[in-house]
Amino acid sequence: MTKARAPAAHPDTPDGRYFVVRGRLWRRGNPALDEGTRQLLVNELMAARRAVRDAKGDPVRLADARRQVDDAKIALGERGPVWWTDGDPDFNRYLVRNTPYARWFDSL
Repeated sequence: MTKARAPAAHPDTPDGRYFVVRGRLWRRGNPALDEGTRQLLVNELMAARRAVRDAKGDPVRLADARRQVDDAKIALGERGPVWWTDGDPDFNRYLVRNTPYARWFDSL
């Protein structure tokens, strides 16, 4: 008898474009990025997030730090133009129940 596996805490969609957190789709990074580039961008993202934390109370620094976070996420493929080329629309931040992934998610 085999044990049933619990669903992943944040399951990936079958096409690997998104993961799901609390019923919402979040775009994954571009898998075509080589590991060195991806790691450099992740390091930039983490530094930008620390800058957001450290800029609380200074609206100018905070706006700059948030722009840096956005720039890093765009470079990673998590925001901005989609990294896939088949013309499918972007469902980033959509509730999974309102997307073509609803049936898949319900089956988990």
